Amino acid sequence: MVYITNLVATIFGPLERAQLLVVLLILSGLLSSASIILLMPLLKRYALARPNARSSHRVPTPQGGGIAVVIATCLPLMLILLFSKSDFKYAWGSGIGLRFLWLTFAAAIGLAIVGAIDDLRPLPVLPRLLFQLLAVVAVAASGSAGNFLPVPEWITLIIVFLAGLWFVNLVNFMDGLDWITVAEMVPITAFITIFGWFGLVPLSSALVAASLCGALLGFAPYNRPAARLFLGDVGSLPIGLLVGWMLLELAGTHALAAAILLPLYYLMDATITLFRRLAKRERVWEAHRSHFYQRATDNGFKVMAVVTHVFVLNLALAALAAVTLLWPTGVVQVAALAAGAVLVCLVLRRFSQSRTTAPVEVSR
Repeated sequence: MVYITNLVATIFGPLERAQLLVVLLILSGLLSSASIILLMPLLKRYALARPNARSSHRVPTPQGGGIAVVIATCLPLMLILLFSKSDFKYAWGSGIGLRFLWLTFAAAIGLAIVGAIDDLRPLPVLPRLLFQLLAVVAVAASGSAGNFLPVPEWITLIIVFLAGLWFVNLVNFMDGLDWITVAEMVPITAFITIFGWFGLVPLSSALVAASLCGALLGFAPYNRPAARLFLGDVGSLPIGLLVGWMLLELAGTHALAAAILLPLYYLMDATITLFRRLAKRERVWEAHRSHFYQRATDNGFKVMAVVTHVFVLNLALAALAAVTLLWPTGVVQVAALAAGAVLVCLVLRRFSQSRTTAPVEVSR
């Protein structure tokens, strides 16, 4: 134990903030890829996702790649927190935020276990929502965001709980196409990592963002269209929880506009689709193919065209979020939010239009 403590402190202790973020990103990427290689035979045998009428793939494909992503995101930071000396943990004046990472990781791992069970044998809706709500409450309680809305604190808490529950589920809903979660979450986590580099976002958020970004990059080659591996609920649920927590921490630094802009495509696609289904009195908890990105493939867009649109859009949203952090005036934040909403609407409109000249392609 002493040897491990000294080893971790020796490796990570001398690192500056920027160096630590880069090391975490690379280490998590390698760990994610290595874990997938080790897990793939088991996933092919026990966790095949078979195509159905609502699927975007044509042949049985293993799911459960999220196991590797969760391991690669949590394990390096857990080792640092467990074995590093106390002066390292508090070196950047963020000891409280780092200490609360334990509760955040516990909630994410618990949600990953629920997702793994649901991947193998679907759970009823109510128990699934209850587990998700417990995880969201634990993460919200571990945060340091405080009351960032101009309403009583108890109202803010209710909003945070409901928003967190929705965000966890919408990430799961939107993970229905090869590479789309990578195209959405890599720009978000890279943004938080880069601004954590410069000390503009909480260190705890930047560390988790760097680890998650690296883990997703390690997973990306296996999920490239046509995918050889899917995340599964075991990955999409904890990813939604961790990213939601990072955005909550970001909002707590008076950067609410940036916290809304970064996931705006997912928020608008999933939320508009939800209300459209409610208006049609559909069972919103059942699987479907009516999200805009799914309709795009039905309308003749190739899978790579869809994820390229999403990735480029997210780079633009990240740039607008950066503007709101660098020039945090009310006028700039409102203008950036309006510009972001317009950009997302343009992409959603484009996805809704048929491309009759292009052959329909779905992921294998």
